[in-house]
Amino acid sequence: MDRHTVRRPRPADAAAVHELVAAYDISVIGVPDITLADIADELGELDTERDAWLAEDDTGTPNGWAWVLPKGDSDQVDVEVVVRPGTGDGVSEELWAAVVERSRRLAVERGHEGVTLDIGIYRSDEDKQALAKGLGFEAATSFHRLGIDFDGPVETPEPPEGLTLHPALTDELRRAAHRIHQEGFADHFGFVPLPYEEWLDRKAASAATDWSQVLVARVDGEPAALLVGTDHFAEDENRGYVFTLATLPAFRGRGLGRFLLRTAFAADAARGRRGTLLQVDANNTTPALGLYTSAGMRPVLVFDVWRRRI
Repeated sequence: MDRHTVRRPRPADAAAVHELVAAYDISVIGVPDITLADIADELGELDTERDAWLAEDDTGTPNGWAWVLPKGDSDQVDVEVVVRPGTGDGVSEELWAAVVERSRRLAVERGHEGVTLDIGIYRSDEDKQALAKGLGFEAATSFHRLGIDFDGPVETPEPPEGLTLHPALTDELRRAAHRIHQEGFADHFGFVPLPYEEWLDRKAASAATDWSQVLVARVDGEPAALLVGTDHFAEDENRGYVFTLATLPAFRGRGLGRFLLRTAFAADAARGRRGTLLQVDANNTTPALGLYTSAGMRPVLVFDVWRRRI
């Protein structure tokens, strides 16, 4: 077994962790799928003293990275275990054991009878999917990343009658955005409601957040739908990203989602982006996948969410 030391990560480890995760991504999908800013955000969101681990070899090179992230006060946690290609199995085993044990303890600390672990794994990483299955995880759903490229300016769509758009630059509009997100996603896979202040803090802490890209759609003055664009793929791919697209149940079926999606395309093209990306649950309770493909978006990659209840 490779000789490794496992320790808690620090903010200063962001570059080393990014190099490790990028190496893993390249081995599986051919390109890095995360930026240094993404890793810095991740480190900032985690309780690194209790919920994260970094495995280093005897030269100090990080070859394993793992974390547990609770979803609010619920009995659900997101987890991750990334191991550098070619690293001995012992590192993976130790990190997986740490993740599972910490998840158990979180359930006890929060007064839950059990805990549900979710991990996203690229569809093309058959080895990691087999490992998760061997550890008792089961495939729960699939997320598709879709994209569209631009070959010039994109026309801004005409809004439906009675609709106005408002960048979330005030507390009132951010509260409206929060409400639409919480109610619009209430029935989606893995969704856990967040109080406004926690939702706001997460947005504010992310380097990818640009409040001018968070648009609240009102219909006859009433909050109805939400578009959250971010800069997650701006640095590495020069693409816009639709982080959230939500419509309140009472306003569905009026074409608001399509209008907001086309609005995002036009705005990204005007910013000089070469395209727009988004991710969607293939088992979404609303027919979102069909909406996106009918708007000209095409599959980029797929990852599956594997779930285990302990």
